[in-house]
Amino acid sequence: MRTEALKLSRPAARPRRSGTIARALFGRAVPVLTVVLAILALWYAAAVGMNADAQRQADADAGIADAGWRDFVAGTWAQSHPRLPAPHQIAAEIGRTVFAVAPTSKRSLVYHAGVTLEATALGFALGGLVGFALSLFVVHVPSLDRGLMPWIVASQTVPIVALAPMIVVILNQISVTGLWPKAAIAAYLSFFPVAVGMAKGLRSPEPLHLDLLRTYSASRPQVLRFLRLPASLPFLFASAKVGAAASLVGTVVAEVTKSEDGGLGARLLAGSYYGQTVQIWAALAVASVCGAALVGIVSAVEAVVLRRTGAAR
Repeated sequence: MRTEALKLSRPAARPRRSGTIARALFGRAVPVLTVVLAILALWYAAAVGMNADAQRQADADAGIADAGWRDFVAGTWAQSHPRLPAPHQIAAEIGRTVFAVAPTSKRSLVYHAGVTLEATALGFALGGLVGFALSLFVVHVPSLDRGLMPWIVASQTVPIVALAPMIVVILNQISVTGLWPKAAIAAYLSFFPVAVGMAKGLRSPEPLHLDLLRTYSASRPQVLRFLRLPASLPFLFASAKVGAAASLVGTVVAEVTKSEDGGLGARLLAGSYYGQTVQIWAALAVASVCGAALVGIVSAVEAVVLRRTGAAR
């Protein structure tokens, strides 16, 4: 009976595996690929429209009066200083400045990405610690909740583009230069989501559970350790992802303000000076990849921590 049952159960396993692969393919890969192809098609079409005037002028200067539409379109995708570079031009610029140049060269995007990520990591660590400390004060001291939280929210209403030069100048006056001014601006943008997210997470336990610990005469540190902190982990990592991306934005803005030390922001500034739109878009693309990598690292840490603490769903 057992042998017959196994024989009957084996053929049924194959359709399940193939069905799982098909669901994974059509559930994730195909929609993502479709969106990417749609974006690329719109991008190429936009490049033709935005670069058309320059191409007509170039054809007129060259004495070409009857250029075919294929040559015209190809010309809009191959200009040296286009208004909107085509995706393949950006990819070629990234390939040239990543693989054809030494990583230690100041012409390499790897070098500038390393400078940006170093300040971003330091700023994110500082901002995360400050945000975590503020959330503890806000949750455990009601007067600070009423008096401090409005100022935390108000601090984020100041445009970072206006605030960053002031922070850089003030820190330079007290001889704080190099990495720290950029990290300070990154920390300024990243502490807010961590503070707000952690405060909400620390308050997330049910009142019934808090009352239960009080019946056991649990102290505040014990309530924090055994109930509030485990309950706040999903909120912590959700806010940390926002904070990591905000730290990168703050660092890039700081590098635009003070470009002597390099970084992706300095690369953007240099490109705008000389009208190198391809260089600008390549730096933007690398910055977006760096941001996605930071969020991916936080997600990986989240998966490990939630699995080990038993909070994974």
